[in-house]
Amino acid sequence: MSQEQLQKIRTAQGFIAALDQSGGSTPKALRLYGVDEDSWSNDAEMFDAVHEMRRRIVTSPSFDGARILGAILFEMTMDRDIGGSPSAEYLWNEKNVVPFLKVDKGLADEADGVQLMKPMPNLDALLTRAVEKGVFGTKMRSVIKQANAAGIEAVVAQQFEVGGQILTHGLVPIIEPEVDINCPDKAQAEALLHAELLDRLNTLAEGRNVMLKLTLPEEDNLYGDCIAHPNVLRVAALSGGYSREEANQRLARQNGMVASFSRALTEGLSSQQSDDEFDAALDASIQSIFEASNT
Repeated sequence: MSQEQLQKIRTAQGFIAALDQSGGSTPKALRLYGVDEDSWSNDAEMFDAVHEMRRRIVTSPSFDGARILGAILFEMTMDRDIGGSPSAEYLWNEKNVVPFLKVDKGLADEADGVQLMKPMPNLDALLTRAVEKGVFGTKMRSVIKQANAAGIEAVVAQQFEVGGQILTHGLVPIIEPEVDINCPDKAQAEALLHAELLDRLNTLAEGRNVMLKLTLPEEDNLYGDCIAHPNVLRVAALSGGYSREEANQRLARQNGMVASFSRALTEGLSSQQSDDEFDAALDASIQSIFEASNT
């Protein structure tokens, strides 16, 4: 990782664009973009369609490092080109946007009120490739659906265990234990998660830096001590199913937290828009999220 990238992530204004929809979430993302499932006949064509959507976003004049800190890529996006360059190189060299890679392989079945990550037997090989391609960090997601102490402890333990593996490759892990916004006891689940995160953060050696990606909390500034923790480069918020308007309103109340939105970022974008219409819609989206992130 470059010191320039590290400094940008640690100190610059802006937010992280999540462009990492995977096999399960891609059809929905394309449908919202105006590309129906009858537009493709197999997975390869589906991923071609979503890569075109991502390419259009990333190459837009509205998408640049003045307001965007980083972008999270899906593995197939990392392996493809944008603008004639490998995607991660294009992001940094042309846009001054720090590239991250989604590395998890999806969620296991629910147990103890949570969904852990599925096993990642080929993670080391993927991380080696990511380093070669100029990626700065990684992202991996678990989901908390109930305020179950044992389940939440297991989620955080797994996240930090895999995070340690990622750190050995010189990459910065984004630890993402999402609390489902429909969790019936969301505030209680977040209180349990907050305690577990602090316990784990306090075990990290000096210089072993991580990032956190968390659901916008019921208690404003709940994660303030995580944001201030010496081992945390940045704490980002996921939109989690909230509309962009509500996600921005909630985010603006969290001091020092920045966005890492996916669906809320692309809300209102359509394959049917002209380039000028598309750029204007994306610009408005980016500006609103940028402003909510700088509080």
